[in-house]
Amino acid sequence: MEELIQSGRAVDIVLAVIAVEWLAIVVSAPARGRAGASLSALLALAPGVCLLLALRAALTDSAWYWIPFWVTASFPFHLADLWGRRVR
Repeated sequence: MEELIQSGRAVDIVLAVIAVEWLAIVVSAPARGRAGASLSALLALAPGVCLLLALRAALTDSAWYWIPFWVTASFPFHLADLWGRRVR
């Protein structure tokens, strides 16, 4: 378990699950008449993905600047998600 965490593979597994979740939304959205669902889902998932990438950077001893990069990158996605929810 320690190797799974320290290598960043645990984060990779979570990211893969998120990708499958988003793909399921994209595939099922048109059938349900929800054309904008895939974009809404992307905006909802993107901040978490960015934070997971920051965690992965920290766990794998990436260059220090990747951590604040990914944390900062999550913010515009979060704002876009909030704005999108407000508009609906």
